[in-house]
Amino acid sequence: MLDTMTFTKAAGGICGALLVFLLGKWAAEELYHVDAHGEAAYVIEVESGEDVAEVEEVDFATVLASASVEDGAKVFRKCSACHKLEDGANGTGPHLYGVVGRDKGAVDGFAYSDTLASMDGDWSAENLSGFLERPSSYAPGTSMSFAGLKKVEDRADVIAYLDSLDD
Repeated sequence: MLDTMTFTKAAGGICGALLVFLLGKWAAEELYHVDAHGEAAYVIEVESGEDVAEVEEVDFATVLASASVEDGAKVFRKCSACHKLEDGANGTGPHLYGVVGRDKGAVDGFAYSDTLASMDGDWSAENLSGFLERPSSYAPGTSMSFAGLKKVEDRADVIAYLDSLDD
């Protein structure tokens, strides 16, 4: 049987925990102001969406024309953990010597993922840019786990650097 003192201790413990929880909730609401009260003191007027200027998309060839080989060498450091630049020296990924203009999945002795092995065409600057932007979107199922280069300038710099390495 449950005696009165044990029941009182258990009930007191539950009530104490509830009290701590409620006080913590109250303190957090006071500190972080979860609910907004009243109106905004300063309202910024925004014109309708029709007159908003659209962002001009720059042609990749234009960005590539102004790419920096030196900056590309710096950005390539992200790639150097898996890719080698010497002809025939594969690492975790295939060697990148002469990659610009080379057929996709064409490095002898490298086991490409089925996705890249089945792709037709060559690694043009535009194809490389699409792949480097987000490899998993360009070639779903690729074994390359690199997240990608978001900036078009970084992609152009790396491609210019890789293109400068072969004869």
